Amino acid sequence: MEIIGLNTRTMNTLSIIIPVYNEGKTVHLILDKIKHAVLPQNISKEIIIVNDCSTDDTTDAIQRYINANTDMNLLFLEHSKNKGKGAALHTGIAHATGDYTIIQDADLEYDPNEYKVLLQPVLDGYADVVYGSRFMGGNAHRVLFFWHTIGNRFLTFLSNMCTNLNLTDMETCYKLFNTTMLKSLHLKEKRFGFEPEVTAKMSKIPKIRIYEVGISYYGRTYEEGKKINWKDGFHAIYCILRYGIFH
Repeated sequence: MEIIGLNTRTMNTLSIIIPVYNEGKTVHLILDKIKHAVLPQNISKEIIIVNDCSTDDTTDAIQRYINANTDMNLLFLEHSKNKGKGAALHTGIAHATGDYTIIQDADLEYDPNEYKVLLQPVLDGYADVVYGSRFMGGNAHRVLFFWHTIGNRFLTFLSNMCTNLNLTDMETCYKLFNTTMLKSLHLKEKRFGFEPEVTAKMSKIPKIRIYEVGISYYGRTYEEGKKINWKDGFHAIYCILRYGIFH
């Protein structure tokens, strides 16, 4: 696999994968933010929305948005049954055609205006993968759950032990990947185990260059729609050990 040297990188298209489940109330808002986000070097956006069999009006909301924004490069895919966030990402990855791919949740916790921050180490010729860390820099962060933060830091620490990386936020949604490298991985996890699995498998690619940048974080409460829970945390530990040590 070709590794880009330390020179300025030319990129044509960024694939943006959005897994959605019961986000009918907010999906149009995040799509608006993506639409108006300005990318450097006139990079174009390929937006791939994967609806994981939502039970609300998510499908209608997305279809209305597509009909009203025919100038956007939008691909809408749907699962016939609920499979999990990881499965939705697998579907999106399979359809991605951009030079690089970024994950975007359908809620409003992450700001698409910061795509340019994640892209910069790639465009400067330094990185193949860039993680957006919620625990770096002086960006805005909503103050929420103490134990959730401790859990995230513990999972990152355990992942680092198994991968020999020094990430500060393995569980972040904002991960930017070289699409060819991402497609080369045989990913299995169907739910939130995607994060430790893709991190472990990326870390094993020879000469991979992984960078982190600080990002903002506008977290949601469970009443506002946050979906991850303590069971997902325990499964993440299993995935860290499975793919980091025993794989």
